[in-house]
Amino acid sequence: MGKIIFVEHNSTEHVAKLDVGSTLMQIAVTNAVPGIDGDCGGECACGTCHIVVDGQWFNRTGEIADVEEQMLSMTPERTDTSRLGCQVKVTEEMDGMIVYLPEFQM
Repeated sequence: MGKIIFVEHNSTEHVAKLDVGSTLMQIAVTNAVPGIDGDCGGECACGTCHIVVDGQWFNRTGEIADVEEQMLSMTPERTDTSRLGCQVKVTEEMDGMIVYLPEFQM
């Protein structure tokens, strides 16, 4: 079974089953990972699924579209490897991926 590891700001880890074709936001919400709200339902309109992808995994997350870039530009805790979880489709190559949750969401 593949997995995605979500790490809260306080270092608490949540291991979720890899669900190819879903988004990181959907996996987090399905597994009740605290700190990922997904208020807009994955429409890239709210920023409540902001994640920071571990640097070694970032290149597997795909391209950042303009609308995602605009939402991320309003995120005070943005880093070089920030993404919106609703915009990252999960692939088999993401097995073991580590994503960090910021202290605060938008």
